Amino acid sequence: MTSAPNSDPNQRGWYELEPDREAGLRGRARVAAEAFATIYIALIATVAAVSGIYFIMFPELGALSYDVFGRPRGHWSNSPVQLALTPVFTAVVGIVMTRNLPYGFVSVMLTVIGALAIILALRSPVAPAISAGLLPLVLGIRSWAYPPGILLGTTILALLSILWRRYHSVAQENVPRDREPDALPGGIAWLIALLMFVALAACIVKITGLRFILFPPLVVIAYEMFAHEASCAWADKPFRLPVAAFLASAGGFGFWYLLGATPLTAACSMICGIGVLRATRVHVPPALAVALLPMVMDAPTIAYPFAVGLGTLILTVWFYLYRRILGWYGSPILRAVI
Repeated sequence: MTSAPNSDPNQRGWYELEPDREAGLRGRARVAAEAFATIYIALIATVAAVSGIYFIMFPELGALSYDVFGRPRGHWSNSPVQLALTPVFTAVVGIVMTRNLPYGFVSVMLTVIGALAIILALRSPVAPAISAGLLPLVLGIRSWAYPPGILLGTTILALLSILWRRYHSVAQENVPRDREPDALPGGIAWLIALLMFVALAACIVKITGLRFILFPPLVVIAYEMFAHEASCAWADKPFRLPVAAFLASAGGFGFWYLLGATPLTAACSMICGIGVLRATRVHVPPALAVALLPMVMDAPTIAYPFAVGLGTLILTVWFYLYRRILGWYGSPILRAVI
């Protein structure tokens, strides 16, 4: 049988299912944290609009800021240097691949493998850095200004995280302590499953022509699911993930369609994404990146949220099969081997 998710709330990952037991700020403090995250995103969007460098509005900043402000003792807040630099290193990989290879199966696989190698080599907890590597390839960004643009947003967020953490330490808020950052995932089963999913999704993109079936934050979600599957508290209700992703992407697309790529759109999309997480009761911060992604897309269409929903549904089914296979064929023996 499939192993049950860890029931200890202190051992849950950053994608915890039950908001009322979620490690981090609560009540009015949590609302304030969400407000600060929204203001931060609006300010970054303003800088992007004023400068004309649209990719400064890196969508994963929504996920990062939501977790940093919502969990001042979380592992992203406790790793400000890695928070600032890991996405920049993977962004360089993405630009190199985009400038030298066309979008396709080979370039996608090499980009994902390169981003994973950086994260594992640095022992970085900042999984959204994978998205920073894949985003240029998906959107066709070839400018070397992209990594510095990423650095601007992540550095500001890292500095704010230090101040935010110190404030809550002084104020002695009733904030449960988060667990230490996850160790590097053991074995290779998770890596094989993850790369097979990316390969499958890339093939489906080729067949359908819907590039955003493999939207960059999806690989971030997949990495957390496969690399740290024992902490995946919402695995027993997997179909909440595609619902949350579809609703967040539909909301983000709707605001972009009505308001254009403006700071107000970024703020509204962020609020919409937060509302979706609360309504579906599935704490998946990359859903906020999905809501913000239309801000940096070239003329998104109504197909976008449906592609996102399909991509997350494929991931959900693939993860379910992965868990079943490990259970059917003797989990202890299989895990010992791979």
